[in-house]
Parts: sequence; structure tokens; C-alpha cells
Amino acid sequence: MSLGLFRGALAGAAGTTALNAASYLDMAVRGRPASNTPQDMVQKLADDTGVPVPGDDETRTNRLQGLGPLFGIGVGMAVGALAGVVHTALAKRGRALPPAVEIALIGGAAMATSDVPLKLFGISDPKTWSAKDWASDVVPHALYGAATYAVLRP
Repeated sequence: MSLGLFRGALAGAAGTTALNAASYLDMAVRGRPASNTPQDMVQKLADDTGVPVPGDDETRTNRLQGLGPLFGIGVGMAVGALAGVVHTALAKRGRALPPAVEIALIGGAAMATSDVPLKLFGISDPKTWSAKDWASDVVPHALYGAATYAVLRP
């Protein structure tokens, strides 16, 4: 089980790299700004837990801009670790999900893990997102699923 967890975390890191590359490419092509939701999420968590992010305004902003993406990397590795455990458990039983299903489940899990807290904490409401907003979220998460699955494959 620990091998699946470790492989999954590495696969999640690869998936996160693919997700970030897709997001940065989208920003470069469309000229759109970076999303501030990762640092908003960290700020909300800090506020809700009573753990302040230290520093003057500029230093604090810089820390949040670093912590937001690090939080995302952690989420990507955690989703990958879970996927690795499931993938390994199925493989030990001589079973496997069809690749398209596994890719969709992994990408969907990463997307839900990222987007549901945004709604729950009042940071963003997916109901208000435009088609471009959804595409900017779905495509990178689909690539996350594909890259994570590619690393998990035997």
C-alpha cells in the first residue's frame, strides 16, 4: 500500500506540473492574469484557524502568493497519492479501470478538491463562471488526470 501511496504522490506531482503548464500556457496565449483564488484560500484558512500570515502588507502578500501555489501542489500530490493507492489495490486484485474512466476520475477528484472548498469558503461561486472560466479549470484538470495516470500505469 505504501508503494502505491508513494508512486501516487509522485504521479500527482507530475500531474500538478502538467496542470500548471496548461494554466501558464493559457495565461500566455489569452493574456489573462493569474488567479488569486489559491492565495485567497490560504488567507481564508489562516483567518479561520487563527494562524496569521506574518509580515507587513507587501511581505504578507508575497507570502500568500507563494503559499497559494504550494497549497495547490500539496493538493495535487494528495489526490495523486489517493489515486495511487486505489490504482495499486485494483492492480493487486488483477483489476483495472478503463484508462479514460481512471483519467476522468483522477482529474475530477483534483478539480473537486480544488473547487468545492472555493464555494464552501465563499471565495468563488462556480455557478457564476463563464464558459471560458470553466475551460480554464476543466482542461488543466483533465491534463492533470492524464499525466497522473500516465505515471501510475505499470
